[in-house]
Amino acid sequence: MDEIVRLEVRIGDTVIIRRAGDVIPQIVRVVLEQRPTNTQSIIMPTSCPICDSHVERAEGEAAYRCTGGLYCPAQRKEAIKHFASRKALDIEGLGVKLIDQLVDNELVKSPADLYKLKVEQLANLERMAEKSANNLLEALEISKKTTLARFIYALGIREVGEATAANLARYFAQLETLKQASVEQLLEVDDVGPIVAQHIYAFFNEPHNLTTLDDLLAQGIHWPETQVKREDLPLTGQTWVLTGSMQNLTRDQAKEKLEALGAKVAGSVSKKTSQLVAGEAAGSKLTRAESLGVPVMDEQQLLELLARHTS
Repeated sequence: MDEIVRLEVRIGDTVIIRRAGDVIPQIVRVVLEQRPTNTQSIIMPTSCPICDSHVERAEGEAAYRCTGGLYCPAQRKEAIKHFASRKALDIEGLGVKLIDQLVDNELVKSPADLYKLKVEQLANLERMAEKSANNLLEALEISKKTTLARFIYALGIREVGEATAANLARYFAQLETLKQASVEQLLEVDDVGPIVAQHIYAFFNEPHNLTTLDDLLAQGIHWPETQVKREDLPLTGQTWVLTGSMQNLTRDQAKEKLEALGAKVAGSVSKKTSQLVAGEAAGSKLTRAESLGVPVMDEQQLLELLARHTS
């Protein structure tokens, strides 16, 4: 829009273009002497033309975006793919091709609709039979038990990745508190800057998203409620690093459990690392930790620590 305003481009204009980069045709200027009398100004809509949700433009960015998120049909497939992904609700058996079929056949219009599917609806889809349909319904039922951090991540709020979702879950403890947070309150959370805070605030102030959230919770999605403040968690203020392979936990499971105890789990070892967990075939991270004097524990010691704090 900045370029449209700068060049004073209107609908109906004749323009001079050139090849920019490899293929993009760039408007160089408007041929004003050929401008007809009935041209129209180009006006950015304030609401999404697909779902009518509010349109936002983050400060310092060129793009305008729909805030409809989970609700917007134009974003539907990608929103559901993200919602079902391994680090979100982890719905086993719900792959890309199946999601395409569910959306194309209008069986699913929001993530909440996944939990309303029936065996007969699924069994009629391509490459699906009754057994596959039952397996998916079972996986959907299992996915209802999750964590607040995973649920926040699953919502697909712009620029809210795993770490930010975990920080939001630890700081606010309850979804209702997060939904009502102001931009100023959001800025108090680790790793949340002004742009991300605005994205989060916009998401939770879009009525369509709140309706979808209520629908998801009504389908039985839940997580353990906690009243523990972050500063009271046993590993608050500590930075942990995981390396090597483990027998009893996946790396993601270990990370999730440590973060639930207040730790920040980093990807590399530094002087600020509080603890390294070294599984089998630990490599350069273990060597670096030893050179820096960082404490090292094995998987068994980690399991014992987790058992002490979760019993």
